[in-house]
Amino acid sequence: MDSLTQIVLGAAVGEATLGKRVGNKALLYGAIAGTIPDLDVLFGKLTDTITAIEWHRGLSHSLVFSILFAFILGWLVNRIEQKANLGWKPWAMLFFLGMFTHAILDAFTSWGTQMLWPIHTRFAWSSIFVIDPLYTIPFLVCTIAVFFYKRESKKRKRWNTVGLLISTSYLLATLGIKTLATQQFKNALDNQRVNYVQLSTRPSPLNTILWNANVETEDAYLIGDYSFFDSQPIQFKTYPKQRHLAKDLMKYPNVQRLIDISEGWYIIEEKDNQWIFNDLRFGLIHRKDGSSFFSFSYILELQNETIVATETPKTKRDAQFLMQSLWKRIKGN
Repeated sequence: MDSLTQIVLGAAVGEATLGKRVGNKALLYGAIAGTIPDLDVLFGKLTDTITAIEWHRGLSHSLVFSILFAFILGWLVNRIEQKANLGWKPWAMLFFLGMFTHAILDAFTSWGTQMLWPIHTRFAWSSIFVIDPLYTIPFLVCTIAVFFYKRESKKRKRWNTVGLLISTSYLLATLGIKTLATQQFKNALDNQRVNYVQLSTRPSPLNTILWNANVETEDAYLIGDYSFFDSQPIQFKTYPKQRHLAKDLMKYPNVQRLIDISEGWYIIEEKDNQWIFNDLRFGLIHRKDGSSFFSFSYILELQNETIVATETPKTKRDAQFLMQSLWKRIKGN
């Protein structure tokens, strides 16, 4: 999820853990705890593109990391906050809960997290977009309200509890919403007599009303979308796999690493004399001219007998056009 959401969640968890004992400092340290796992982005800048992708939401989002750094940070903050006279264990619990709930929340997104690192299993339930106002805004309002009450106040605890209950209830509800949307895609595929290998669904940006689907068949991928306000059948656009065109690239370890990262949802194509690796898991972005491109694509270049991957430059996007298109599509087909 986005940084603001993780800060809010961390602050609320910190308040629930130690708010009654240390007041607003619980919000502060909880917010810090909720931010720490995403520092892996900074380490990613020190290495190559593929390694950075592999690291993202890996070790720093794991149970091992949360436990280890909870001890370290608990001890450190206890030294800083000696006047609180809590000992290191309560602080360690605050940091553990703040960091691990961050990882759990990220597991609900399409990118997911490796919570059981070093076991390389990525948990990605794909039921919420990385920015979702319905999750964040009510939660933020409740957490801000907490700040204005004394630590002994029952209203302070009530506001924090309400924020946690609303956000958690919505998060769990997205799993049910995803199930309903997925069933609509399955029905459409059955009605169109499409034989498919696997189906992957995820919400479109900023909402859980409009959903996107990737469908793998033997020789192609189908991509479609569905809004709960739709009145017309779901339509799918076909993208041929054409694996044979890139067979010479498949022998390179870095290409295999990208395939593993994409969990097999990929297309390698040649454009403007360049080989492009498209990760299909995060959908398409549409342009004004009616064309579209995949959200995450990488240029593949052969350098010293090694394939080097570089994320394709993000072209200037018309935010107003994208929002208008999204809103129009949410309202139904």
